Amino acid sequence: MRLKEGWEQEYREWQQRDLSEKDYVYIWVDGVYFNVRLSSDRPCILVVMGATAQGTKELLAVHDGERESELSWTEVIRQLQRRGLSMAPKLAVGDGALGFWKALEKLWPGTRQQRCWVHKTANVLDKLPKSVQPSAKELIHEIYLAPTQKKAFEAFHEFQARYEAKYPKSWECLEKDEAQLFSFYDFPAEHWRHLRTTNPIESTFATVRLRTCRTKGCGSRIATLTMVFKLAREAEKRWRRLNGRLLILDVLNGTEFVDGEKKKAA
Repeated sequence: MRLKEGWEQEYREWQQRDLSEKDYVYIWVDGVYFNVRLSSDRPCILVVMGATAQGTKELLAVHDGERESELSWTEVIRQLQRRGLSMAPKLAVGDGALGFWKALEKLWPGTRQQRCWVHKTANVLDKLPKSVQPSAKELIHEIYLAPTQKKAFEAFHEFQARYEAKYPKSWECLEKDEAQLFSFYDFPAEHWRHLRTTNPIESTFATVRLRTCRTKGCGSRIATLTMVFKLAREAEKRWRRLNGRLLILDVLNGTEFVDGEKKKAA
């Protein structure tokens, strides 16, 4: 009990820390659900991870939300702004189902959007027969692993040609986020592996989920929140820096990139 009380105090202080000296070039967002033993609901912990100008990844926010609603995400962003985070990130990466995107458009309208290809792949394959899924998955990989945006769109339209007629829901799922699936091509190629998915958050919280399962869930929402916070902070110590971190200053300064390379002057 004494440990938990100390963690709660540490979490509250961390939530109020000053961010006025911070700039984050990229952020990753996700909503993570956990079981609570003494409650019938499953709290959704809203998580934000950011990449600094030095290329290090930092845990930026851990917030108790009402599912993944626009209202909850609006409060997360406003809290960051109140604590001094004045510069909007250049790119945000997340699952297309989040209410985060509507909040982002209102509060950080200049931030580019990138949908997570891992989530998108799973959603698209779920709408296909199992017999078709292996070949469809291979083609989806060809789309987002293509060396240029042109090649990516060629594979994108090949998917349409193969599956739209027979499996329209699968194509609709892929096509509806077209504008936000290829944003990463306008950023340094060295950063693409970090920007195509929410893996920086997913891999961390797979470990956090394992730990909370071993403890058979926490007894209350605040206990869940503080345990997630403590485990994530420990994982933060092992997060690897971005590849090509010297290019981050170019991104922050507004340098244009085409297919991952600096745009050449005319």
